[in-house]
Amino acid sequence: MGAITYDMEITSSIPAGKLFKSVILDSDNLIPKILPQAIKSVEILEGDGEVGTIKVITFGEGSQFKSVKHRVENIDKENLTYSYSIIEGDALVDVLESIIYHVKIVPAADGGSICKNRSIYNTKGDAQISEEKIKEGKEKAMGIFKTVEAYLQANPDAYN
Repeated sequence: MGAITYDMEITSSIPAGKLFKSVILDSDNLIPKILPQAIKSVEILEGDGEVGTIKVITFGEGSQFKSVKHRVENIDKENLTYSYSIIEGDALVDVLESIIYHVKIVPAADGGSICKNRSIYNTKGDAQISEEKIKEGKEKAMGIFKTVEAYLQANPDAYN
């Protein structure tokens, strides 16, 4: 099994705590509400939202994929960090064993925040995944992030 690591940082005008609450803690509710074409629903199969929880994420009409299983690996509400793995589903496209995501939201000097993301793509055997496919996934994630940010800017009392 090989691994490809991809790091990305996104700056935001939204304060770190508020961004963590919306993008991480309440994403299962918020994203299907504001972006149903991307994420249709999130259902908890096992657990209570904390470490070890397994969820099924069903993608919306606009997605080329149907669904994935997602396992919460770590959540630290004080340090605003969250890790999860995609462990099953058609988004793994027969070449990936899993995808592990590490997210850390840090306060920025201007009162906003920086969302630091590390994605680790674990391939099956000698399988390869193209940079283009990784970039495609990151662009979709960036689009979702920016939509949540716009929602928070338009609804300043949300997640206070």
